[in-house]
Amino acid sequence: MDALQLVGLVAASAAVAGVARRTPVPAPLLLVAAGLAASYVPGVPDYTLDPHIVLPLILPPLLYTAAVESSYLDLRANLRPVALLSVGYVLFATVAVGWLAYVLVPDLPLTAALVLGAVVAPPDAVAATAIARKLGLPNRITTILQGESLVNDATAITAYKVALAAAVGEGVSWVGGIEEFALAAIGGIGVGLVLMLPIHWLRRHLGEALLQNTLSLLIPFVAYAAAEEVGASGVLAVVVVGLFLGHRNWQVGFATRLQEEAVWKMVAFVLESAVFALIGLQLPYVVQGLGQYGMGEAAWYAAGVFVAVVVVRFVWVYPATFLPRWMSKRIREREPGVDWRAPLIVGWAGMRGVVSLAIAFSIPVVADGEEFPARNLVLFLTFTTVIGTLVVQGLTLPPLIRFLKMPGRDTYAETLAEAQAQSEASRAAEERLDALLEDERNALPPPLADRLRTVLERRRNAVWERLGAVNEVTGETVDDTYRRLAGEMIDAEREVFVRFRDERRIDDEMMRTLLRRLDLEEAAAYREESG
Repeated sequence: MDALQLVGLVAASAAVAGVARRTPVPAPLLLVAAGLAASYVPGVPDYTLDPHIVLPLILPPLLYTAAVESSYLDLRANLRPVALLSVGYVLFATVAVGWLAYVLVPDLPLTAALVLGAVVAPPDAVAATAIARKLGLPNRITTILQGESLVNDATAITAYKVALAAAVGEGVSWVGGIEEFALAAIGGIGVGLVLMLPIHWLRRHLGEALLQNTLSLLIPFVAYAAAEEVGASGVLAVVVVGLFLGHRNWQVGFATRLQEEAVWKMVAFVLESAVFALIGLQLPYVVQGLGQYGMGEAAWYAAGVFVAVVVVRFVWVYPATFLPRWMSKRIREREPGVDWRAPLIVGWAGMRGVVSLAIAFSIPVVADGEEFPARNLVLFLTFTTVIGTLVVQGLTLPPLIRFLKMPGRDTYAETLAEAQAQSEASRAAEERLDALLEDERNALPPPLADRLRTVLERRRNAVWERLGAVNEVTGETVDDTYRRLAGEMIDAEREVFVRFRDERRIDDEMMRTLLRRLDLEEAAAYREESG
């Protein structure tokens, strides 16, 4: 792939993702569909997924972004269901789907079938969690789906390596496989634990937002490469570092946080858009490689594997949800009760993604003198499973959630908790300000001191106002109206600054300085909405 093709891929996928934001269709589905259509357009170059690029260069930043934005405390509170899905389910799916594929496809060796099982085992929860947030699912379900997606790739990659070694005749035993899995998991966590404190110390002491964010862009690649270098799981190393830095993000400066959030949102948007488009673009390459298998015959195998993947997830999810509660009184007391709807949503949210395809493309044609059996069929079955889950489950998940009428997030209770926290914080800030102003070294003219108190009072009242009644004419809360009027005032100031620049009454540098002040004022006046 040359530079022009890469630029074309990024530009086209970003454009399609932008269109998807204005439609009810989830962006991953529209991107895959666009890739499928583009793959048959004359003149579109061949885009082949290279696992040497996807796994070390695309997977780490996506995992890091998800880990930084995740809640360490929520994940710890839901560690049992997350572990059951990200480790237990992936191993179960590897064996169950592999065995079903072995039974379904004639002449497919069991070892090759287990490789297929490991490849299609890890769900990619990017689309599922986006839908969950958009439709206001309970926070616990969203946390479980996020937590699963953070760790399941490591489980699947390790299981794949063990199954591949067996498939090419390296004589791996079950004991050896378990040892390799344990070493990869423990090693990955260990590397993450070793790196997280020095990286956090360096972030805090660089002192300049630009340098801190440059380091931020390097962190996932450093963590992944360091773990892989010692034979450990790079995925787990990235996740551990990301969770720690996200949990401690408040200890870096506000400028770093503002820049970092914008930078990583852009990186995640570009990478996610490109990889989902790449999935669709693989179709010609995969179909051409079928060789001895006819398209009709392969389609039947694909349908069988797709059904197996969907059913096996439910076979695991429902017992994993209810058996521990039935067996342990402590779990029943500690964790909130669930009905049949929550595991139904979690089970149906098992869409596969680019990691499965990247692992499948990394299957060698020949390894240690042994040819991998049915490699092209495994690639085709992986591709059809990824496409099938994204289309079938991705399109039906939103209406399923609406049909089940799951209780949404209690926005009133969340706003009340936010208001109470802000009130307590404002009281502490006011006490700190009074103590500081008593020191003659901190003397301020009364207007400036009053201004500090006014800003503090505004922050304290803003959240409480969101609990109040709305304007019957506009449907706005008092806080909404305040922010809208503040925005109109800032727009008026901005227009004057631009006019002065155009009239050469101020230069561009001064205009940028003035506009940045307005941008900070606007950022303070407008609370960022989720999604």
